[in-house]
Amino acid sequence: MKIESFAFQNNGEIPSRFTCEGENINPELLFKEVPRETKNLALIMDDPDAPNGTFVHWVMWNIPPKITEINQGSEPIDAMVGLNGVGKNEYIGPCPPNGMHHYFFKLYALDAMIELSKNTNAFDLKKIMEGHVIERAELVGLYEKK
Repeated sequence: MKIESFAFQNNGEIPSRFTCEGENINPELLFKEVPRETKNLALIMDDPDAPNGTFVHWVMWNIPPKITEINQGSEPIDAMVGLNGVGKNEYIGPCPPNGMHHYFFKLYALDAMIELSKNTNAFDLKKIMEGHVIERAELVGLYEKK
């Protein structure tokens, strides 16, 4: 399974358009080679370089496995969007306080649907996903404030 973006290459710089210094919208993401037995996709975007520990920028699950891309500035209609690091159900772009940070877009193929409230955060989603991950892929973007 693969996750890619037209906006940046793996380990490449995320364009400012997708950050707090730009439009603060999510980049387009492409999903490839999703396992046939997948019932549900989940996505977590986080920054392990944040000063107070890993900061979560975006949490989503119950993405239909037939979805092959998420357009920039949008979310799949049937997906559930959980709480990011500031307690909102939305994407929040990179905005590092200092230096270059790594932003991980982690895609999970799951063998079951997940019933959780929209008040679920990444930590709780990861606990529920345990034992249900068929495959995972990740895309890493870099960003440093100008």
